[in-house]
Amino acid sequence: MQTDVLKIGTRGSALALAQAHETCARLMAAHAMPEEAFEIVVISTSGDRIQDRPLSEAGGKGLFTKEIEEALLDGRIDIAVHSSKDMPTALPEGLELSAFLEREDVRDAFIGRAAAKLADLPERAVVGSSSLRRQALIRRLRPDIDVVIFRGNVQTRLRKLDEGQVAGTLLANAGLRRLGLANIITELLPAETFPPAPGQGAICIESRIGDAATTAMLAPINHLPTAQALACERAFLAALDGSCRTPIAGYARIDGGNLSFNGMILTPDGREAHEVDASGPTSEAASLGADAGERVRAKAGTGFFDGWS
Repeated sequence: MQTDVLKIGTRGSALALAQAHETCARLMAAHAMPEEAFEIVVISTSGDRIQDRPLSEAGGKGLFTKEIEEALLDGRIDIAVHSSKDMPTALPEGLELSAFLEREDVRDAFIGRAAAKLADLPERAVVGSSSLRRQALIRRLRPDIDVVIFRGNVQTRLRKLDEGQVAGTLLANAGLRRLGLANIITELLPAETFPPAPGQGAICIESRIGDAATTAMLAPINHLPTAQALACERAFLAALDGSCRTPIAGYARIDGGNLSFNGMILTPDGREAHEVDASGPTSEAASLGADAGERVRAKAGTGFFDGWS
């Protein structure tokens, strides 16, 4: 059992801190440990600092994890808390995802000013989003409206919305709930028609491979169904070489010992999309996701991916 103060690394946004504090609270409860046994260490990442261009142009998902993982590798922190959808599929040598907290609602939330629902926005309305997946899905559903890059943390995007820079924006329902902001949502978009990003709604914890004390500490807070669902979704992403440069949706659901998965890949303009389904035992979660990725890649054909990078 860990005897020294456990250092928890995180980004400094309000949402990242909320996730770190949630992890801390679960560890305190699981081990009957005091708050003084933990220290939350805020680490600035490249993704936080780069605000002048889309993440797809700046380097993708790793921009939100690189500096935190460096601190984990050199021992400045003991664990790292991340939003699972921000994690690249390939981790640095020596690190692993060792626990997942129970997943929140996976749906995307629309916060509208010109209309309460995405479908009710007037023609040529402007919607802001930093996610290529959301941008592509919006264009697929509403090709008549304009979609613009909308960077910044949750509070920054909401401020821009209130300033009238856009008529509406989309954020993860899970993040808004963790921040106590569910009341601002004007529409929850069904996962069936507006599928979430792989990993959306799930908090993951990264640690050093071979750190037995930390692994033992994290075991009681690991939510197995969430871990199984994420194994499938991350394998789907890996098969497609998915990152912030690619519009990919994927959602695995667990029912007892069975898993069902739905995935989608889109062109950035939303005009072409291909879907795939998979089901099977949870023990085969990763292979089901990988196979789904290969099947949808084959369905789309090589030309489909030409504009992705």
